[in-house]
Amino acid sequence: MAGAYLIGIIVMAVSFYVQWRLKSKFEEYSQVGLSNGMSGKEIAETMLRESGIYDVRVLSVEGRLTDHYNPQDKTVNLSPDVYHGRSVAAAAVASHECGHAVQHATAYKWLQFRSQMVPFLSIASNYMQWIILGGILLLNTTPIPLTIGVALFAATTLFSFITLPVEYDASNRALAWIQKNRIVNEREYIMSADALKWAARTYLVAAIGSLATLLYYVSILMGRRD
Repeated sequence: MAGAYLIGIIVMAVSFYVQWRLKSKFEEYSQVGLSNGMSGKEIAETMLRESGIYDVRVLSVEGRLTDHYNPQDKTVNLSPDVYHGRSVAAAAVASHECGHAVQHATAYKWLQFRSQMVPFLSIASNYMQWIILGGILLLNTTPIPLTIGVALFAATTLFSFITLPVEYDASNRALAWIQKNRIVNEREYIMSADALKWAARTYLVAAIGSLATLLYYVSILMGRRD
């Protein structure tokens, strides 16, 4: 049990570090103006058009680092700093989110798989923690509630690992496109790759953290059975 707590502390510390590095990287690269002067909105629209995608809209959404692609309504949603920004960071984020739109248009299997899991997980997440808590409290009586809770948590862990190839692939598509189309120069490309690398690491740490938590719950369940 002590080992599980130690792993949890290590994962939490690494997560804080990665989040801090990501924030600092984006703040740094947000100050570096893009040599071609394009805004994130313009880059996104250009990438979509040149990828043969004409049914996806580019929108501005409130918040910071709230950028995402919504496959349900086919929208690339960019935070104000990215939508209006003309920086290396804006170019990296805008092209990355369009990478997801390209995945959707080309029926990228990992994105399809992840999208299919969303409806179930959105419902399960509302009850999962309560089921796990109740399962732990009732463990000496019956293992069934905790078993159900662990199964639900296992699904969320699987989702976090399926997210990894989706995010890495979107970044690879983005970097290949901005380099091929000379959206960035060599120096700006290196910065863009660095920014997206740290963004991807947040998903990696989250997946590892989810797995560590899952193993902790499994150890509680198996301990009762022993």
